[in-house]
Amino acid sequence: MSKMDQPYAIEFQNVSISFDDRPVLVDVSFKLRHGAMIILTGESGSGKSVLLRLAMGLEKPDAGQIFINGREICRLRESDLLAIRGGLMGMVFQEESLFTGLSVYDNVAYRLDEHGWSEEDIDKAVNQVLKFVGLDGEDNKLPEELSGGMKRRLEIARALVGWPSIMLFDEPTMSLDPIVALQVMDLVIRARDIHQISSIYVTKKPMEIPYFANYVARRKEGGIIVQEAQAAERPDTSIIVLESGRIVLNGSVESFQSSKLESVKRMLTLEQDTNEPEIYFQDPWTKSRVARERLL
Repeated sequence: MSKMDQPYAIEFQNVSISFDDRPVLVDVSFKLRHGAMIILTGESGSGKSVLLRLAMGLEKPDAGQIFINGREICRLRESDLLAIRGGLMGMVFQEESLFTGLSVYDNVAYRLDEHGWSEEDIDKAVNQVLKFVGLDGEDNKLPEELSGGMKRRLEIARALVGWPSIMLFDEPTMSLDPIVALQVMDLVIRARDIHQISSIYVTKKPMEIPYFANYVARRKEGGIIVQEAQAAERPDTSIIVLESGRIVLNGSVESFQSSKLESVKRMLTLEQDTNEPEIYFQDPWTKSRVARERLL
């Protein structure tokens, strides 16, 4: 089946939800194509995390329909939802969710074991994803022995193990230092481009948005590189801005950067006023910049 014939990876149709009679999402509709990436942004309290929870079936909407690979998940039994979360989808949460008493290996293997994978298949999948995130050789360490960046990479490994076709990222670089944040962003790009994973990436950092839209991952002898994309090979990336639970922009990076929306202006102004070090980043997406290539 071609991509054109496939149902969308995720589709929201006129979805609304309220908590304690307070509207959180209002008439939200969008489509995530297979292999594509939606960057979801907006100010705090705009409904971003709730949207992800709805996509995972962790919340049910008051109105509207949600489809995952063509299946309306609001009508599914909990056992079917668990199967989707266990195999089809992965999610990296804002907060740390590692099992502190389990080793790196067992943290990653846990979900596969729960879903009845054989020991041989688990071992192969865990070793593969630990290598992918650069944690091979750290199998026996406990989370407390890892740095903040390594913990975040372990969270990503746990979500990616078994290579789900859909990934949800809820501000995965929040509170990380600039260099580690860039490493995490590269992992997201590598998952998208090398494994063709469809993804929704939530961020309140506007500076991250052009990076995902203009950089791609490629296999080369000796490893995988992340580098600036040529015009004809830019990744399938779009931007959704939420404001008070409503979609106020759904379009390209350029439409976001030129937006006259007050909420977007505030986000961009706050970012310009930040005291973060220059390394993050000094206009890293200018066309005159030499392409950054790193073997990972």
